Amino acid sequence: MSVKKFLNDPDDLVVEALEGLVTASAGRLRLHRDPLWLQSAAGDDARRVALVSGGGSGHEPLHSGFVGPGMLDAAVPGAVFASPTALQVVAAVRGVDRGAGVLLIVKNYTGDVLNFRIAAEIAAEEGIEVETVLVDDDLASESDDGPGRRGTAATVVVEKVCGAAAARGLPLAEVAALGRRVVAGARSMAVALEGAVHPGEDVRSFDLAADEVEHGVGIHGERGIDRRPMASAHELVGALTTPLVDAIGLAEGDRAVVVVNGLGSTHLLELYVVFREVAALLEARGIAVARSLVGPYVTALDMAGASVTLVRADDELLGLWDDAVTTTALTWETR
Repeated sequence: MSVKKFLNDPDDLVVEALEGLVTASAGRLRLHRDPLWLQSAAGDDARRVALVSGGGSGHEPLHSGFVGPGMLDAAVPGAVFASPTALQVVAAVRGVDRGAGVLLIVKNYTGDVLNFRIAAEIAAEEGIEVETVLVDDDLASESDDGPGRRGTAATVVVEKVCGAAAARGLPLAEVAALGRRVVAGARSMAVALEGAVHPGEDVRSFDLAADEVEHGVGIHGERGIDRRPMASAHELVGALTTPLVDAIGLAEGDRAVVVVNGLGSTHLLELYVVFREVAALLEARGIAVARSLVGPYVTALDMAGASVTLVRADDELLGLWDDAVTTTALTWETR
């Protein structure tokens, strides 16, 4: 017997979820089925550069929830925890290009990197100017060997800042440069209290004893860098946050954008406790929380746990962060 979920056929899960999202958007989103990609239906006349992102499903609201004015023009969803194909990506690029070029925002996973690269090459051969921003913020996977740091919750900040820059009418090279600057100043780390369960299956991606946590997990059910005893929120969050501060060299007088992200089944009640601990730790070091997000933004199906992302902030990035955005998962008027 599989773990109970709201499912018809597991093979139809992604398409049925997208159909529900589009219906709930009341005309703001448009779904293309062959190949599968999601497009903003809202007019955005000032914007010339288009933004496309995507990756495996199971991380909602990333990326489909961030399609709309002020963020993405299109999202390309793969199957659960699987990269979209290059044909899906290039179809989205063709569909949203307005003649000023397309920025691809890609999380650092082998399949995503490969298929987005192939799509960029095809689009370039067709005369579409394409730039790519590779997001690699997960400190737990930092290594001189292999593919390097994984892309996780800093993706939301990159999509927001680049979306605002595109909406202001900045050219493609400048939008891409802003995205790369966000990535360079961002690091994340996650801890899991329970592993994820793939739809249609009945086992978790890893098992933990009642008194254990998995430290440094990825967002595809990957195990962490070590297993530690269950501890207080103060201790768990400190172990996540302190290495991030050191990694991006934040010091007294600096400012940061903070994202406390739920991994799927952790309640907001707990996430705000996590944020409280992050804010207290930063305050003790004289680092200001310039802006923040708290909630499930880059999930790993129903994994229990949280990640912390710190992004070095300056006036330009904060101004772009404050610009208006209208998507199903992130909406505010100009702050």
